Parts: sequence; C-alpha cells; structure tokens
Amino acid sequence: MNGDPGDRREIPEIKLPNLDPAVLQRALAVLAVVVVAVTSFYTVGPEENGLVLRFGKFERVTDPGLHFKLPFGVERVMKVPIQRQLKEEFGFRTVRSGVRSQFSTSPYADEANILTGDLNAALVEWVVQYRVIDPYKYLFRVRNVGDTFRDINEAVMREIVGDRTVNEVLTVGRAEVAMVVQQRVQELCDQYDTGIQVEQVVLQDVNPPDPVKPSFNEVNEAQQEKAKLINQAQSEYNQIIPRARGEALQTVREAEGYALERINRARGDSARFVALYQAYAKAPEVTRRRLYLETMNDILPGVERKVVVDGDLKSVLPLLDLGAARGGEAR
Repeated sequence: MNGDPGDRREIPEIKLPNLDPAVLQRALAVLAVVVVAVTSFYTVGPEENGLVLRFGKFERVTDPGLHFKLPFGVERVMKVPIQRQLKEEFGFRTVRSGVRSQFSTSPYADEANILTGDLNAALVEWVVQYRVIDPYKYLFRVRNVGDTFRDINEAVMREIVGDRTVNEVLTVGRAEVAMVVQQRVQELCDQYDTGIQVEQVVLQDVNPPDPVKPSFNEVNEAQQEKAKLINQAQSEYNQIIPRARGEALQTVREAEGYALERINRARGDSARFVALYQAYAKAPEVTRRRLYLETMNDILPGVERKVVVDGDLKSVLPLLDLGAARGGEAR
C-alpha cells in the first residue's frame, strides 16, 4: 500500500454463494461434454480433403463431410482444396476482381522483367492455373510448397523466354512459350513430388519496357505494313496466275483439238483414197469415167463460156451453145 502506514482501509470481504455440489458437478460435466464435442468433430468442405495429424504425425485422409477426431489437440486437421482451381500471378496482382478488375503491377516489376535470347528486355506477365491432386505430397513432401511452386514457374519462364527472340515472345511465339512452360513446370512438379497438376499457363500481357516502347511500336507498324503488302501481292497473284493458267490450258486444249481434227481428217482422206483405189482396181474404165464426170460437174459451173464438141457429130452445126440456153446471151 502507498501512503501513510497509519492510513489503512478495510477491504470488504467477498462471500461466494453457496453452491450445491451436485449442481456444480452437473455443470462441469456438461461443460466437459461441450468441450469434447467441439474439439472432436470437424467438417470437411465439398471441395476439400482433410488430413488428420496425431501428435504431429500424418494419420489418415478424410473425405468431405462430418468426421470425428481425438479431442484436446491429440489430433488436428489440415484441410486442402483438391477440386478448386487455384492460380498464381506473376508480374502483377489482382487487387479487386469483378466486372472492372483492378490490378497492381509496379511492386512486382522484377518478376515480369525478363531478358530474351537476343539480349532484349521484355515485361512478361503470366498466370498459372493449377489443382492439388495429392494433398499428402502437397503438405508434407516439399517445405513451403507455395514458394517453391512460384520459384519453379519463374525459373522456367526465364529459361524459355531466354531461348527466344523478343519478336517471338511479343508476337507469334506466345502460344508456344506458354505450352512449353506448362510442360516444363509439370515435369519439375512431378520430380519434386509437389502433388500439383498444372492445368494452364496464360501469358497475360507481354510488352517491351517503357523506355523502348516507341521503337517497338515503329517496328510493329513496319511489320504490319509489310504483312499488308504481302497480302495484297498474294491477292493479285491469286487473281492473275489462275487466269493465266486457265488461258494457257485453254490454248493447249484448242491446239490438241485442232491436231486431233487434222489427224482424223488426214486419216479419213487416206482411207477414202485407198477405198477409191480399190474400186478403181476392180473397174478402171468405169471409175475413170465417174471421176471425169464428177470433176466436170465441179468445174463447169464456174466456167462462164462453155463449148461442147462431139467428135461423132456429122451435122452442119457441130457446136452446142449452152450459154444461150442458160442466160440468153450469144457467145
């Protein structure tokens, strides 16, 4: 007590109420039952597995539902989500998700800054989606499995990007980089017994660093212009070349048809001559006369003045004026 020793105050005496021992025993029994019930039963969610540890040693795995364990800390439960898809973000973090998600990138720029194979820098932001397929390995085979998994992803991404040029990473090689990273990360996870299955690696955003963005934009514009000119030339090629090929094929077909026509006509003339000769050989005089008459039939209509002389005619007028009979003109 502080102050004068003579100044003494009397402390009031606290009297406890008289409790019936039987009531006190029942209350303690109910309290013990409640404590045992609270510390003995636990619930595992529908997407989880429960791992029961007895004095810190793994004992068993429990499925979703209500389960019993030894109370008072003898057994404790660690729950691991095995049906839920988890993700790790690199180079950025999602501050708030929704219709308009918000992201934070500046504190994590070191994760995204990667050196490419042609000694250029690129800011690579990516997301790894994975599931826990073995909760025992996930908890007990690797210490700090979350940090280890992130280190694996970062090391593999730097290795794969470091083997490619900056243009490949920024443009056409993004899908291949994501696929190779997923395969390599899965191999390392299996090698380390992490119990993790990598489902997808997505290159969220790949950009050049801010100081060199204008130069990269100029290069991209030049590449786009090049691709545009190539497409235009290819379009003209597709219009002109098939037409020229069609015209060439048409000319070849016409020449082949003309050649076939000439050959067939020559063969027909030859066969006709052979047949005529065979007929002439059978009756030379008749054939000679028929040929003569057919020839005269073709020649005489084109002759304006015709004189017919018959050597056997004995009359005074041995001439036959056929022109007068046709047109009435005297010859």
